[in-house]
Amino acid sequence: DTARALDEACRDWGFFQVIEHGVTNQTFTDLTQAMHRFFAQDSEAKQRLERTAENPWGYYDRELTKNVRDWKEVFDVGPEIGEQRPQWPEEMGKFRAAVETFYREAERVARAVLSVLARNLGTEPYVLLSAFEEHTSFLRLNYYPPCPNAASPDAPTVPTNGKLGIGHHSDAGALTVLYQDDQPGLQVERDGAWHTIEPVHNALVVNLGDIVQVWSNDRYRAALHRVIANSTLPRYSAPFFFNPSYATSYAPLKSACQTQAPRYRTINWGEFRRQRADGDFADYGEEVQLSQFRIET
Repeated sequence: DTARALDEACRDWGFFQVIEHGVTNQTFTDLTQAMHRFFAQDSEAKQRLERTAENPWGYYDRELTKNVRDWKEVFDVGPEIGEQRPQWPEEMGKFRAAVETFYREAERVARAVLSVLARNLGTEPYVLLSAFEEHTSFLRLNYYPPCPNAASPDAPTVPTNGKLGIGHHSDAGALTVLYQDDQPGLQVERDGAWHTIEPVHNALVVNLGDIVQVWSNDRYRAALHRVIANSTLPRYSAPFFFNPSYATSYAPLKSACQTQAPRYRTINWGEFRRQRADGDFADYGEEVQLSQFRIET
């Protein structure tokens, strides 16, 4: 029943909410307190942990989506790879433990979900999970402060008035496992309209990324989504981006191409992620999109 429900959600929406996930209420409480404490610091304290083009792990408040600045602050934590090293606010003794605990739990949920999707796509879980033995997944803490010029929830995809928390985009990786507080803001696009995902207390929102769309040869969709800003209330969320090793190359699965030709050429994750990060970090160039790898038929 779960496999069928996930298959339908992935085909129709690319988004779903999970409630019986095994993450404890204490884990959510600790993470929420950690986010509140970190972002409540003064700007100077947060800037001491600022990320750079060389090290993407840390604090940042000038991120772009589609080359437009978002209305948010972030703190990213990922694996230690070369010059990429997590930065921690040492004066917050419980912060690191709270963040690392949720990181591990979100990774567990992501692996479980991907195992089900693999079978739905006609292959064994290890075929997909093997790409994550040395994964590059990262956890992001999001803070959306009140915005005096917030766009309306029914604003068009590119608002003519007001700011968005995050502009419309799809996630580049395989899956995103998101914890959000009780303040609505996340929206998903379907059939040309934007739909607000109403928060379910301590549920996890899962959405598909570009990699699963490629593996499925468009059976599953990496849906466009965005975040609406709020004029009076803050919002906090924590997405875990489940990403493979940088060396991973991916293409439509053979089991997904039995009735139609492959719709994408092979993509290298390391190169794709670098180009997407360049577009997010600053105006280093046009943000790379999955459509650029589609095979014309």
